[in-house]
Amino acid sequence: MNYNKKTVRDVDVSGRKVLLRCDFNVPMAKDGSGVITDDKRIRAALPTIQYLLDQGAAVIACSHMGKPAATFDSYRKKQLEKGRDEASITEEKWKKSLAELRMEPVAARLSELLGRPVILADDVVGPDAAAKAAALKGGEILLLQNTRFEKGETKNDPELAKKMAALAGSDGVYVSDAFGAVHRAHASTAGVAAYLPAVSGFLIQKELDFIGGALANPKRPLVAILGGSKVSSKIGVINNLLEIADTIIIGGGMAYTFSAAQGGTVGDSLLEADWKDYANDMVKKAADKGVKLLLPVDTVIADKFAPDADSKVVKAGRIPDGWQGLDIGPETVALYCAAVAGAGTVIWNGPMGVFEFEKFAAGTKAVAEALSKTSAITIIGGGDSAAAVQQLGYADKMTHISTGGGASLEFMEGKELPGVACLLDQ
Repeated sequence: MNYNKKTVRDVDVSGRKVLLRCDFNVPMAKDGSGVITDDKRIRAALPTIQYLLDQGAAVIACSHMGKPAATFDSYRKKQLEKGRDEASITEEKWKKSLAELRMEPVAARLSELLGRPVILADDVVGPDAAAKAAALKGGEILLLQNTRFEKGETKNDPELAKKMAALAGSDGVYVSDAFGAVHRAHASTAGVAAYLPAVSGFLIQKELDFIGGALANPKRPLVAILGGSKVSSKIGVINNLLEIADTIIIGGGMAYTFSAAQGGTVGDSLLEADWKDYANDMVKKAADKGVKLLLPVDTVIADKFAPDADSKVVKAGRIPDGWQGLDIGPETVALYCAAVAGAGTVIWNGPMGVFEFEKFAAGTKAVAEALSKTSAITIIGGGDSAAAVQQLGYADKMTHISTGGGASLEFMEGKELPGVACLLDQ
């Protein structure tokens, strides 16, 4: 995939209308109060928005929020799949579920952060959005309603994409700045690029520069740290990184599948038995390619999955029945931190253990601390890894923390990202 894409700086946006795809899919309070519990995704969009407004562009921002059912029939189907009783599924409940995913709280918070009014449309491509977009002047910003209120959004319906593009007029520009959504070919992330010249915002440019640069031309040695629960979710990433990394470190729940594949006992630890052959294939492939593949040599085990479980350290592959591995052990911590210390570039995706439990966060914390002390370029691949470094207080010591969990994973797999592929090349 070509990572060298045009950005907002490569087009003249003065006096033009800009359709800007943001990622405002922010977490909301579960009590239905409309309170945003974490606004970092809104803050992440500010540099691009402010630049466009300063350049005299009229900004038409859009984003999805959650997974609303665009029609009552689709809502009903989802509820039945969840085992809900047919009689309890009503149009009133469907409308309430939509109301909880409207963009009013986002508009209010964005207005506070920008220090200027944010005009809010009552629809996405309906009469209210069309009228407000037509009246929008340079230096003003309009926020459309949740793009997923339109049933054609997730289907990348060309008619919906055409209508969204039309809001920006014949001289409009499309700016993609929602990295967390670029792995999805939706109408607002990819489809609109067929009707407007498409460039990246600063957020996506940063992701392409750091992750793309680490994959295409890393400062070596390149060390990849892969954790998380399942081997199956990291297949493509491991395969791709075996082609470019110097060292791959395996931690988290998926380490027990590797351990079992090599004849070890893993007790009640997380295990994907169907993936043992694959794990052995990866060990062999690493050896054939001269890639150093580091697996845990000891592990912290617990008698139950709980923050107050009894725990002890055992050698990897020697976990007794009734016990489960929840973190890497101290010898493994030392091994992994030593590998990181001499790195030129480190990519980290997935925690080393159950970092949500203080008792089993030591491995993840030690790796985060090691990354904070190295002179290497350190890239955190979104999702749980990003949450871990934030929670543990090391976020400001990392070179780059990705804003996209699924998108960064697919990026590291070497997959083409539809929302990036559609942008104009440099």
